[in-house]
Amino acid sequence: MSMIHTIRSLCYNNYMDGALTVIQLGEVPYGDALQIQYDFHEKRHQGRIGDTLLLLRHPPVITMGRTGERKDILLSETVLKKMGVDVVPIERGGEVTYHGPGQIVGYLFFNVQRVKGDIGKLISTIEEVFIRLLQDVFSIEAGRDPDHRGVWIGDKKITAVGIAVRKRVTFHGFAFNVNTDLNHFRWIVPCGIQGKGVTSLKAETGKEQDIMGIGKSVAEYTADMFGFHGVDIRSKIEPE
Repeated sequence: MSMIHTIRSLCYNNYMDGALTVIQLGEVPYGDALQIQYDFHEKRHQGRIGDTLLLLRHPPVITMGRTGERKDILLSETVLKKMGVDVVPIERGGEVTYHGPGQIVGYLFFNVQRVKGDIGKLISTIEEVFIRLLQDVFSIEAGRDPDHRGVWIGDKKITAVGIAVRKRVTFHGFAFNVNTDLNHFRWIVPCGIQGKGVTSLKAETGKEQDIMGIGKSVAEYTADMFGFHGVDIRSKIEPE
């Protein structure tokens, strides 16, 4: 059974009342994850599921948002092809971004009424999730850059945020560098930003982190910041 078919067989009933449903999927190829996103987005639009957060990881891939430019990808198509790295144009806001192992990627399927239709507030709330998590759990002071979205530690970005909205339901989301190989960001100009860098939790703490445990913390902080009454974390796909 394919990954996509398995995801589509998820039981969408019996969600905890008032809780944020979070599904941790492990590593999923980006193309499969994109189809999963479209499926979840439509089901959220139809009211067949409640607000949901998917947490997963991708093999190395470069994505290009609506304002992305090819010049911000520093490797040729030939080199990328030999490395097995795809470049995927997508609908989210923002520019060029890298996803890969050691990174927690989150896709949100929220009705925008949760933030009264204020997409700026939605993005700021996602940023606040990581600002507070880093401070509370790791005593790391992070914040915002007045000119660039995301979460920053000094002049280095640790979490990228890019959201798309269609039919009043969000999709795409964030990418949190936990144990990410930062050398891979040399393939691109991250988010088209010159003169700034990227960092990871591993780089900031000096040690490898428990990515599943941190994923649980991301789920809990997201639920809290968006006003859910608890979190329903699922580590496997439940058949109907």
